[in-house]
Amino acid sequence: MSKLILVRHGQSEWNLANRFTGWWDVDLTEKGETEAREAGELMLAKGVLPTLAFTSVQKRAIKTLNLALEACDRLWIPVTRDWHLNERHYGRLTGLNKQETRDKHGDEQVHIWRRSFDIPPPELEQGSEFDLSDDPRYAGVDVPRTESLKLTIERVLPYWEEAILPRLGQGETVIISAHGNSLRALVKHLSNISDEEITGLEIPTGQPIIYEFDGTQVIGERYYLKDS
Repeated sequence: MSKLILVRHGQSEWNLANRFTGWWDVDLTEKGETEAREAGELMLAKGVLPTLAFTSVQKRAIKTLNLALEACDRLWIPVTRDWHLNERHYGRLTGLNKQETRDKHGDEQVHIWRRSFDIPPPELEQGSEFDLSDDPRYAGVDVPRTESLKLTIERVLPYWEEAILPRLGQGETVIISAHGNSLRALVKHLSNISDEEITGLEIPTGQPIIYEFDGTQVIGERYYLKDS
């Protein structure tokens, strides 16, 4: 038996400011740092200690991982950072205040952009303030200009199959510190959730979710570590 620990990063500065974040690299708030430490303390208290870690290349997820691992005395484990675990790209919505965007475009349109399975927001313009094409961490990467959840799944799942699932099959306890939508992509796959139902699933910040595996097969239902 092996375990998979999924942790959405703690509260970020743009979570607090109610802005669309996506691939833009914002930091954690003090509350977010506390949530990350508490996740690690919970893992220590429950005896669910990771032996291997994966995260995105965005600082809010990386810092959450580091703070959680420090809290459970696991800073020494191997960590892989990869852009395939990044948050969904919010296109031209990046940086906008969510309520102001609703006021401008209407609740229904914003709900479609945020929650539909396969309709992405408008594309980010090349050379705009939030264009990351020249960011060194994405050298050689075809940086998306927008993504739906469907498109996010199409980059997350191949990485899961190739890089992460085999390590669970080897008996590792794996932690993934990532983002609301990259984790929704994994939960949809692992829990066999329909395209319609996944649009209503929320992943809370800083709350470890556990899957148990026998080899590379999920055993039972996911659960929150705090409830175990």
